[in-house]
Amino acid sequence: MGIWGDLLLTSVFIAAVSLALFWMAAFTLWWQMHAWRTPEVLASTRFGSPDGGEHLSFSLLLPARHEQAVLDHTIQRLLESTHADYEIIVIVGHDDPETAEVARKAAARDGRVRVVVDHHEKKNKPKAMNTALPYCRGDVVGVFDAEDQVHPELLAHVDHAFRTTGADVVQGGVQLINFHSSWYSLRNCLEYFFWFRSRLHLHAQKGFIPLGGNTVFVRTDVLREVDGWDPDCLAEDCDLGVRLSSVGKKVVVAYDSDMVTREETPGSLMSLLKQRTRWNQGFLQVYRKKDWKQLSGLGQRLLARYTLMTPFLQAFSGVVIPLNAAIALFLDVPVGIAFLTFLPLVTAAVTFVFEVVGLHDFGKQYGLRVRFIHYVKLIVGGPFYQVLLAGAAVRAVWREQRGRNDWELTSHVGAHLTAADVIRPSREDVAA
Repeated sequence: MGIWGDLLLTSVFIAAVSLALFWMAAFTLWWQMHAWRTPEVLASTRFGSPDGGEHLSFSLLLPARHEQAVLDHTIQRLLESTHADYEIIVIVGHDDPETAEVARKAAARDGRVRVVVDHHEKKNKPKAMNTALPYCRGDVVGVFDAEDQVHPELLAHVDHAFRTTGADVVQGGVQLINFHSSWYSLRNCLEYFFWFRSRLHLHAQKGFIPLGGNTVFVRTDVLREVDGWDPDCLAEDCDLGVRLSSVGKKVVVAYDSDMVTREETPGSLMSLLKQRTRWNQGFLQVYRKKDWKQLSGLGQRLLARYTLMTPFLQAFSGVVIPLNAAIALFLDVPVGIAFLTFLPLVTAAVTFVFEVVGLHDFGKQYGLRVRFIHYVKLIVGGPFYQVLLAGAAVRAVWREQRGRNDWELTSHVGAHLTAADVIRPSREDVAA
């Protein structure tokens, strides 16, 4: 074809990729903004006020592995719930005596706490929860993580949500809090803010939702009907949401900054990389299982396909956007094609503006002091964070192809707790 023919093909390819990236980024940004589009939509995303009637009982699952540093605090917070009818089932491994000791001491102090031992040789979160499912006596099963800081009135709000909406599943909000711990923790916190505050509401509205990892409440009979969680999936929460959506179960999402479950970000970049690798690999597993193909609507199936492949699209865009910009600047391509290569950068700039506004809103809602340096870290850290996400996506594909699906545990140290939380005495100490 000659040099001009090669240049033409290259230009057409660059233009096509640039337009695809532009629309992908535009749709993602639009979905992120879902809750903020109108005051009415924003108001509709919150829990309704409880009417005082409590008709449901709860079994709260608390899987804990090597979580002795934070487990007791979480149990104590759950025991402060204002709801009248609930039990806490702590699931510990047979090979984790330190965590088991903390759980058993809590059970000895309060009869609402029970301990179930997971004897699986190869351990992970879904296997632990499936081990506990036969012991659940409540109408609703709720899932929390061992480092969670749970609001005392949450169960009352969830009870009301189930009764007034006819939901099969209620997804509450989860929020990472320690935005000041590192440059990446700031972006990590903001991701959770956009996901739980806005994006999940759009998914619930469309009838396809990958559930969040905790503060998820499922009617016990519904959970048993689908045989609980997939024991081999690294994103068991996403998988459960996809399977329930695919059979038409009703999922209600509610977010209220007063009611969110507070958590901490991973304590190191390597820990964050491993966590994101696990999630990405789990999304890939869910995609390959193809339960989402049972969704009745074409729009639902397209949303499912896009959502489950998002981590890998992120990895692709993280490489292609700077490559496109370099081609436009240093190669002799037509002016129109050069202009198209910069379209993804336009949406990236708009996204940065939205993130700055979102960080301000995040600080305002949670009473956190956001300084000028935090806005600088947010913007400067953006490209580096994208590189990390791309690396996690590539690593997830590599692990999946090699058949490595071991659970890489994220350790927790309580970085999201305040000084008052850390020194809060247990009931045993108070009694003494």
